[in-house]
Amino acid sequence: MIAEKYKQMLGQKSVIRELSEYATERAKQIGAENIFDYSLGNPSVPVPQEFTDQLVKLASSDNPMAVHGYSPSLGITSVREKVAASLSRRFGLNYKKEHIFMTSGAAGALAHALRSVVAAGDEVLTFAPFFPEYTPYVHGLDAELKVVPPNTETFQINFDAFEEMLSPKVSAVLINTPNNPSGAVYSTETIKKLASILTQKQEEFGHDIYLISDEPYREIVFNHVDAPYVATYYANTLTCYSFSKSLSLPGERIGYVAVNPNCPDAELIVNMCGQISRGIGHNCPPSIIQLAVAEVIDQTSDLSVYEKNKDILYDGLTKLGFSCVKPGGTFYIFPKALEEDAVAFSKRALKYDLILVPADSFGCPGYFRMAYCIPTEKVERSLAAFEKLAEDYKQ
Repeated sequence: MIAEKYKQMLGQKSVIRELSEYATERAKQIGAENIFDYSLGNPSVPVPQEFTDQLVKLASSDNPMAVHGYSPSLGITSVREKVAASLSRRFGLNYKKEHIFMTSGAAGALAHALRSVVAAGDEVLTFAPFFPEYTPYVHGLDAELKVVPPNTETFQINFDAFEEMLSPKVSAVLINTPNNPSGAVYSTETIKKLASILTQKQEEFGHDIYLISDEPYREIVFNHVDAPYVATYYANTLTCYSFSKSLSLPGERIGYVAVNPNCPDAELIVNMCGQISRGIGHNCPPSIIQLAVAEVIDQTSDLSVYEKNKDILYDGLTKLGFSCVKPGGTFYIFPKALEEDAVAFSKRALKYDLILVPADSFGCPGYFRMAYCIPTEKVERSLAAFEKLAEDYKQ
């Protein structure tokens, strides 16, 4: 008998993927240059040449066992050491390899982090707008995901609602900064306040509350934006990272869990992750990608185009009458739709070959997300289509 749970999920497909598939088919009809596809957050800038050089060097190695063989269950030791050294150097916490677990991207990191600190029946709090895949991640544990309503003025944390929802059943709080889909970056003030509340509630409830910080966009932060390293302010932090965006490597599926060295159970949690892998079939990311990433650990792709695209869209859309909080990072912008029903708005946008993602599944109805990791010339040309869409609403 097939698993009914996953059969039912077939009716809950990702709207992002469905729109991306539509854009692909539409491009076959009118040409890809005529489709303004803002659906999928697929990095558009090249990987650093140094990474490519390392891959070529490793692939030419005369030691195939080291390059292509199974890695240890926690990840290759030398890679974990280099990740820990980089984090310590950059953020001032005393990370060692014992605090690092290598994963298949940020999704793999979240899968392990959640399983290490969340039990069936627990509650996990997150903040709208949020990445829709958090829902199946948490529900797969037979835990409950509860979503704190958004502060749409700034997309910082709505602390009044958060404190009301923070009950003794909460074992973890899941945050994403810089944020997908809003582009907001939680400020130092926001993170300090969050840490203070969690510290107080741990004492009140008599049990640990873990902060799981989902940080695949950590390196995409714009000029003069306050972007603190979350773990600095709260000992029980599990940082989930991916090199997908910083090095433009989404298809290589490489990331890690870094447990704050000041967390009393840091080493235990990392070792538990190795056992969690046995139950979910993770079994470590590819050795060759771990080794290559370790050699460019402090580098990024040239990410400057994302800020350029942001400026073009923010200035252009606000001039056309769209309401929008200016992004502080990522490659997403999150305007308010020109009608209450963002799904209907996004369908109307298709008439102008604008592929926009309604934000209902992000926990923020009435808004839409744009992934502007597309060529700048296409961003510029899309403004004419937005002008036509805006005029459509004035008739």
